[in-house]
Amino acid sequence: MSIFHSMNTTSSALTAQRLRMDVISSNMANMDSTRARQVDGKWEPYRRKSVVLQPRQGDFSSYLNQAIGRQSGGAGDGVKVTNIVEDDLTPFKMVYDPTHPDANEEGYVQMPNVDPLREMVDLMAATRSYEANVTVFNASKSMMTKALEIGK
Repeated sequence: MSIFHSMNTTSSALTAQRLRMDVISSNMANMDSTRARQVDGKWEPYRRKSVVLQPRQGDFSSYLNQAIGRQSGGAGDGVKVTNIVEDDLTPFKMVYDPTHPDANEEGYVQMPNVDPLREMVDLMAATRSYEANVTVFNASKSMMTKALEIGK
């Protein structure tokens, strides 16, 4: 295990959580967008997006070190973003507004499937995770600094 392994792991988590916050802010910004893309000649509202994370697999050197016994298999290698997916399960909200240009014959408008409450909860979770990873990164940095001071 490298001396920078904990920093590499933490930095991958910081990058992933930052992307989560960016996607959430995009969802909030588009929560009233009724014309996000065209499907079969008709406009479709914005669909909520979410980030898919998965554990990052080790590189060749980590597998080699594990095989020759220099590294245990217990430490993680961080996280990576595998995809940003659209929420196809949650239906669009139907809002009665006959004056809206996108209203159907009955006066209803399809609005995006973005729930501000859900987005705020996700944003708080991503922010807390980001803050925790910053704390871990600073603790690792502090330990490395103290280790260098011992050598003086």
